[in-house]
Amino acid sequence: MDAFTAGLLQRIRATESDLTRARETGDDFLVDVEQSELDDLHRLAAEHGVEVTATRV
Repeated sequence: MDAFTAGLLQRIRATESDLTRARETGDDFLVDVEQSELDDLHRLAAEHGVEVTATRV
């Protein structure tokens, strides 16, 4: 696995975790921000052929 792929997958995992925390605390604005970031990361992964196997939040 190259550094780009590893870094992208790490960012996805971190954003999924942040999104879960935002949902648990009821921070609707932060939920929107984190969901948008997660969507962008998944789009970037798809554009570069990176398979994301983590469960989507």
